[in-house]
Formats: sequence, C-alpha cells, structure tokens
Amino acid sequence: MSLEDLLQRADLWRGGAAPPVSGLPSGFAALDALLPGAGWPVGALSEILTDRNGIGELQLLVPALARLTREDRWVAFIAPPYIPYAPALRRAGVNLTHVLVVHPRETKDMLWATEQALRAGTCGAVLAWPATADMKRLRRLQLAAETGNSLGVLFRPVNVAGESSPAALRLKLDPAANGLAVHILKRRSGWPTGPVILEMQHALARRASTRSPACDLPARLSRP
Repeated sequence: MSLEDLLQRADLWRGGAAPPVSGLPSGFAALDALLPGAGWPVGALSEILTDRNGIGELQLLVPALARLTREDRWVAFIAPPYIPYAPALRRAGVNLTHVLVVHPRETKDMLWATEQALRAGTCGAVLAWPATADMKRLRRLQLAAETGNSLGVLFRPVNVAGESSPAALRLKLDPAANGLAVHILKRRSGWPTGPVILEMQHALARRASTRSPACDLPARLSRP
C-alpha cells in the first residue's frame, strides 16, 4: 500500500494540530454535531454513497442548498439520475433562479462540467453523479473545489466505499423509518462513526417522467 493510500484512510490518526475547517450547516443538528466545522466541508469534496437512488439522499442537501441560493450563490446539478422536482425544491426554500441542471452526453464531459463548475467560484455547491471516477480525476475535482471555495458533492455507489478517495467527508446512507441512517465513513480529524438517524419526508426525488414541473430549472453549460 502506498503512502498516498495510507493518508486517505479514515482510520489513520495523524498527529499535529488540525487545520480549521469551514462548514456549511446541513440543517440537521444531529449530523452537524458530528462534522468538523459543524456542517458540510466548504472548499472540499464530499461523497454520498448509496446502494440505490431515491432514498432521500437529495433531501440531505436541501437545507444547505436553500441557504446558498438565498445568498445568491449558484447550485449546479450535474448528470442527476432524475430531474430535480422543482415545486418541492421551491417549497423547501431553494431559489430556482439560482439552480442549474446539466445533462452531459458522456462521462468525460460530465467530469469536465463538474470540474469547471467547482473551479468557477460562482457555485456555492456542485452536486454530481459520476458513472466512474478514478483517483486522478477525484484529485482534480478536490483541487477545483478548493480553488472555487465550493461545496462539491459526489453521489456514488456504495461498492466504492473500500476505495481510496481524497474527499474530506464520506457518508453512507441507508433507508430508515421516516428518514435516513447516516454512517460517517470518513471525516477530517475524526474517526468513522454512526449511524445517526435523520427524519425527513421523501418528496424531492421524482423520476424523470416528472419533466414538466422541472422545466423552469435552467440548464446551460456547454464545453467549447
């Protein structure tokens, strides 16, 4: 195992003072209490691992997205498996005029769009669903998030949990009664922990057949 692989392990303790962490409150007090910076790490990647889509994973981000759009920050959805349900986002306080939905044709274009959105500095958060992403590309996305001081969130399958990742935060989600069981697999300056049970309503993840209500979400980002 290489030194780089060792440094990415969540169960490796490193001495010395930890750098300060800037956090964006998640809107869930029980989760924030376990996160360095008391929220989503800003200027870094987070990974949300699930065994299937539509279990409420997007709702975990919605309070933070609402806060960002109220502050006139842009939020980008890159290659979501379902079209985000605009009426539910609006009811949750998300300003839809500051939401972009991007549907690249190929994985390479999807990763390019994610990197550009993170690096631009205008997106408060970039949510992406990559089909694949190797360590080299993940490092590029992490660097782009640092450069743009953006919250980068990658939704990935749970079977990548054993792989190394430069993400500052890795969460595994399981369905629970009326909500989600959140397992923290990796966090800065802390051990893995969980699960913490969060209550929420499953109303935001709708299948792509709900195309009409979502059409007021802008979708513009093209590669030269």
